[in-house]
Amino acid sequence: MIYLQLLWAFVKIGVLGFGGGYAMLSLIQHEVVDHYAWMTTTEFADMVAISQMTPGPISINMATYVGYTTGGFAGSLLASFALCLPSLIMVYFIMKLISSKKSGALMSNLLKGLKPAIAGLIFAAGLTMMNTQNFVQIGKGENNISIVICVLAFVASYFFKANPILLILLSGAVGFFVY
Repeated sequence: MIYLQLLWAFVKIGVLGFGGGYAMLSLIQHEVVDHYAWMTTTEFADMVAISQMTPGPISINMATYVGYTTGGFAGSLLASFALCLPSLIMVYFIMKLISSKKSGALMSNLLKGLKPAIAGLIFAAGLTMMNTQNFVQIGKGENNISIVICVLAFVASYFFKANPILLILLSGAVGFFVY
């Protein structure tokens, strides 16, 4: 039964998750934490952090981890495959459409329409991660460090185009020594 649940959950995420891994985070959290309760919100936040640091797309890393913890090695393979399957099918049909329609106006307009939805999903993922496990007791001593790290990382990334890997390492080091 767990394998069917994994398959269904990650196929749904794969179908609805436009915009990449970060846009899928809110969908993954809904299925994994809220719907099936395979992990807690704290475990989910920890897994997001680990998935960001490991090589590969964050959504695949999350699917592999959730699949492994719920269904072992076979569960990890199934969840990862289920997440990718809708994209593979869509790419196949889009390539057939593109090759049959030499005019790019249809595809261009379609992609322009998807941009606001993708931005909204990424914004929702950011709001999802702003929970009490990541930002606790604002205004009380060392817990303000989380907010300072977040703001400084944003400023360094957005305005100064700082290397994201360096920002992750520095933020992790500050968090290690503070907490």
